[in-house]
Amino acid sequence: MQINNNQKGNMTKERKITLNAEKRKVIADQFQSFYEDKVKDKLVQAKESYDLMREKAKEKINQVVRYHQPQEDIDTIRKMIQKYNRSGGELYEDNCFYVERPIMKVDDEGREYESKDEVHVRFNMGRNFARAYYRDELKAKGLNPDFQLSINDDYSKRNPKYYNDESAVNTYLGFSNSSNEDKSITKPVAKWESDFQLWTIGSSYCHSRQFKVDESTLNFFKMYVASADEVIKEHQQMYSYVEGKMKTLRLGLKSYRTFDQAKALADKIGVVLNETMMNESSSLALSIYSPENLASLLEDKEVLTREQKIAFARKQMQQSVN
Repeated sequence: MQINNNQKGNMTKERKITLNAEKRKVIADQFQSFYEDKVKDKLVQAKESYDLMREKAKEKINQVVRYHQPQEDIDTIRKMIQKYNRSGGELYEDNCFYVERPIMKVDDEGREYESKDEVHVRFNMGRNFARAYYRDELKAKGLNPDFQLSINDDYSKRNPKYYNDESAVNTYLGFSNSSNEDKSITKPVAKWESDFQLWTIGSSYCHSRQFKVDESTLNFFKMYVASADEVIKEHQQMYSYVEGKMKTLRLGLKSYRTFDQAKALADKIGVVLNETMMNESSSLALSIYSPENLASLLEDKEVLTREQKIAFARKQMQQSVN
């Protein structure tokens, strides 16, 4: 029996897409983006709140430091240093400060003793905070800002991929640098280091300077520190929520043999998923290297990683679906 071209076409259309490891990863990435979009607003809001508090904290700490160390004293020591070198005194441009308020405490035997309520106020950037604050930017570069959270404080789980992710993230953020890097590029760590600094009297040892403040001022700085901690917390909670969903999803995907099964699940949940996403060699290339997109890439002189190409193509395909 001879099969005509129309029959061949119908048979081709009915042929189901069989899933492999790479296709399952493409599907999983779509689900992950869906779940992240559901909860990422909390992290965005935490970052915005921190940014507002940071600007207020800059003004407040400037008032505190200049009250205890007036500008005229700074100018005097600077002149002394110019005249007598290090014997004239010490000045340090700092972004780290300790503020305190004297308080009374009671020991186990009921006796009162003098103590202090202290807050460490910093305007530089710690690693946990940096990964949370720059999470979207890191992911857009094909980097993994969640590598630390993935081991859940179990350092026995650190493997080569963990160390590779750590190195790549630290290099991008600026916690690690090499001599052959483009020095014209200001990395986030350097940006934050230079964003706000005050001339202070003393050495580079931050804890050597204790600035006394009233209760209201101390509480304000506690709120500022808490706003930074909130960014870290929302990153952790976002990861926990999404990873909880993804663990269940990955188990299900392992049992799926065809794209239709994954598509049925995606439709029930509301995840955008179509067959063109499964064929990276054709659909991704067509999406990335269409005349419009290719012209844009050439104009910007941008070289994309494989991960960026996939993300870019998916975005284009999703927009076409919508």
